[in-house]
Amino acid sequence: MSDKNVRILVLYYSMYGNVFKMAQEVCNGVSEVENAQPILRKVPDLLPEAVVKKNTDIQRAIEWQKDVQVATLDDLRKCDGLVLGTPTRFGNMCSQMRNFLDKTGPLWLEGALIGKPAGIFTSSVSLHGGQESTCLSAMLTLLHHGMIIVGIPSGTPELMKTKTGGTPYGASHVVGLEQNFKELSEEEKVLCRFLGHRVASVTFKLKK
Repeated sequence: MSDKNVRILVLYYSMYGNVFKMAQEVCNGVSEVENAQPILRKVPDLLPEAVVKKNTDIQRAIEWQKDVQVATLDDLRKCDGLVLGTPTRFGNMCSQMRNFLDKTGPLWLEGALIGKPAGIFTSSVSLHGGQESTCLSAMLTLLHHGMIIVGIPSGTPELMKTKTGGTPYGASHVVGLEQNFKELSEEEKVLCRFLGHRVASVTFKLKK
């Protein structure tokens, strides 16, 4: 087994670009681990074309993500570790991510994800908009697949200093009510990179 052969799938959905920016930081964290390769993929969108055409913010986010490939079940099958990103929808994952994960029954039957580490990241409009419940509820699907959940230790300095996103259950970002897109705070960026780095490090140790 080559030490360079650890593939970390960063799988996400992002309507306005917030989770996409987080995914990029997660990939940066994965890349910091010498033996790990980030694989960035997005899940298929379910938005009607009529909705997209009426919203310039969504159009901008689509343009940002135009070069990201749409995920397949084979991407999950081939990965060594997973970092899953979804916006919060009423304290749960978005329908696009739920729709994709609901199609992973064949992987469950194969046991294809058993023993693989997984982390979670999310964004919400408000500070108490359901970030932690989204992370926790997403874990249920991953646990059914036999994955090993990787979080962010409470001793991480940025987790103690952040005034916006950040939870022990996964990296998070607070967008705010004023706009559909908001740049990540420095603490949020660090926590995203930390999560990617930690999942990659754990994956490498387990695979080795």
